[in-house]
Order: sequence, then structure tokens, then C-alpha cells
Amino acid sequence: QVQLVESGGGSVQAGGSLRLSCAASGSFFNFMGWYRQAPGEQRELVASSTSAGSTNYADSVKGRFTISRDNTKNTVYLQMNSLKPEDTAIYYCNVRSGFMNYWGQGTQVTVSS
Repeated sequence: QVQLVESGGGSVQAGGSLRLSCAASGSFFNFMGWYRQAPGEQRELVASSTSAGSTNYADSVKGRFTISRDNTKNTVYLQMNSLKPEDTAIYYCNVRSGFMNYWGQGTQVTVSS
């Protein structure tokens, strides 16, 4: 049974930093990533990482966010720096193994101006 435990969300002022963590259990996941969804908006990919070492970022976060993973702990991290009010959203961890796709419960990130 796959379980995802997210942590690290919160409220910060613009320019601040937060670090999100997502610990996955139950399997090894080739794809580990973060999505976000703001009120009234569609869920969008923020950053992703594959077990082969490739990473991908949304244009809006390039240069500010960094995704990393610890395969020994089956954990993916999202370091968010220089946060902006438009980064405010619920952030969801997403992991994939083969055709299986799993989502975390979401963690709120709020950035005030």
C-alpha cells in the first residue's frame, strides 16, 4: 500500500523560503514531482524529478525552486526561495511507478506581500 506524507507548508512573506518534503512508502517511484493548485485555477506541474536524474521546472519557478530527491529514503523535496504572492497554492506531491499514479494530501503554501 502506497502512502505519501507531505510536510513543510506554511505562511511566509514575499521573498521568503520554504522547503516541502514528501516521503513515499510502498514502492520505488521513477517519477517524483510537485504540482500546485491555486483557487479557481487548474492544477499545474511545478517541478519533477526522475530516477535517471532528469529534472523539469515550470517557467514561473525556474531559478527560484529546486527539486531534489533522496532515493534511499524515497523522499522528494522542493526548496522554494524568493517566494512570490502568486506562488500561493496548495502543493501536491505526485509519484509514479509504471502505470500507477499517486497523490499526496496537499499542503498549503501562502505568500503574503
